[in-house]
Amino acid sequence: MRVVIVDDEPLARERLARLIGGFPGYQVVGQAADGEGALRLIHEQEPDVVLLDIRMGGAIDGLQVARALAEDDFPPSVIFVTAYAEHALSAFDAKADGYLLKPVRRDKLLSALLRLRKLSRAQIPALNAKPGQRPAREFVLATSRDGLTRVAAEDIVYFLADQKYTTVYHLHGEVLVEESLKTLETDFAPWFLRVHRKALVATRFIAGLERGHDDDVQHWVRLRHAPQPLPVSRRRLAEVKRFLSENIGPRAEPHSTDA
Repeated sequence: MRVVIVDDEPLARERLARLIGGFPGYQVVGQAADGEGALRLIHEQEPDVVLLDIRMGGAIDGLQVARALAEDDFPPSVIFVTAYAEHALSAFDAKADGYLLKPVRRDKLLSALLRLRKLSRAQIPALNAKPGQRPAREFVLATSRDGLTRVAAEDIVYFLADQKYTTVYHLHGEVLVEESLKTLETDFAPWFLRVHRKALVATRFIAGLERGHDDDVQHWVRLRHAPQPLPVSRRRLAEVKRFLSENIGPRAEPHSTDA
């Protein structure tokens, strides 16, 4: 699990990082000292867990950071780490998944992290899908200058979110819809796989996985009938590799990095 630590006290961040470093299966992927930096870092790194102080310098405190993250389609889990017990109610109102008091004990931290190793509600529909099962919806409707356009699920190659709109790229072109990826993923769960917080791809068109050539994007997923590959986030990489190993295999795509 990828962890980001947010605290305005360097010693507190260092201590949490040392504790996390002693837990197998956990990796600290970044640290921030204020709310503004935290939001930038979290959107860049897409961690699974954020250890978040409440009282920090700057215009945004920890509660505001948690509320902003809760607006994302798939937010990371948030564990508040604070010296003030009186913030507990506000923390859970901000949809926190845990609350630890400083100084943080190793066993308490590990226990809080282990409680997060559960399926998110967003993952359940896809994992419960049975072979051959059809999605809850079999088409999307888009409004254009020519009126309503109906795109069948079988023809959709991927969904790509960009602020207010989501692009539906299909075998015959592309259209824009005002639906969130969260809604589309739930409705089309058996046939689509989330590869990035902004991208949802049709599993039937996945051709393979390739490495990137810069630090910003380390892996790309190749899709048949798509003009270019789509980025795979660090948070989604293991799930994409698992899908490839179970459904495509190394022989089908010799250039795949899924070894």
